[in-house]
Amino acid sequence: MTRLLPFTKMQGTGNDFVLLDGVSYDMTGLALPTLSKRICDRRFGIGADQLLLLGLSRSADFSMRIFNADGSEVQMCGNGIRCLASYIWKHKLSGKETLDIETKAGIIRPSLAKGQAGTAALVRVNMGEPVLDAKRIPVNLEGRVVDYPLSINGQSFGITCVSMGNPHAVIFVADAGAFPVRQYGPLIENHPLFPERTNVEFVQVLDRGRIRMRVWERGSGETLACGTGASASAVAAILKGLTDAKVAVMLEGGILQIEWDGSVVYMTGPAEEVFEGEIYI
Repeated sequence: MTRLLPFTKMQGTGNDFVLLDGVSYDMTGLALPTLSKRICDRRFGIGADQLLLLGLSRSADFSMRIFNADGSEVQMCGNGIRCLASYIWKHKLSGKETLDIETKAGIIRPSLAKGQAGTAALVRVNMGEPVLDAKRIPVNLEGRVVDYPLSINGQSFGITCVSMGNPHAVIFVADAGAFPVRQYGPLIENHPLFPERTNVEFVQVLDRGRIRMRVWERGSGETLACGTGASASAVAAILKGLTDAKVAVMLEGGILQIEWDGSVVYMTGPAEEVFEGEIYI
């Protein structure tokens, strides 16, 4: 049976999402991995990096599920949770200034930040503590992974691994803009060192307060931004002594402000509703 499915297209620093509101509308019976592949297709669907499903939760204010463009489900998305929170506030689903959102990476707490970024609200997210132990990221190594030499097609990369609810391999390069991300990204993502695959960040340090980052996202390919990737990159830069504890991460789609106090990581950035619509399924 064909039905019309309401959706909202959203973006945060160019990382774009199709959000399905399972609080206001009945989303039962949806084959979400298959639906994600169709909806995220930029030629035959709506077009997005990921599909977000907003739902109710027994342990938090709301829940968020995240599906990549290839249909795989992931634990967490920093830009996605800012968009989800912005949607909740705009549609008056909650009056709380700080929300508890249940994700597969645990409870994440976005707050409405002061100021505006153009037409987009600024959202500050408590991203929790970064995971630095290899087995918990997971990486098939022991202890902290800082500048581990990974060989790909005769090229050696020093990788620093961090989990922000999902795995990241951060690589520092001389020129992020010129780096062949699409060549090396998928090779590193699918390397046997990473049992659940990995997101890959290619990072250029500009000064003590700024880094430039390009990202190859697990299951989605190169995207304009990644909130957990920006957080992981900042943690790696701070850990290596390359930057201060507050870092502006310059992404292809905009700027995220990341702060790591040695315990918790905070991310601040924009979230914007682009358009609403309905799609036949």
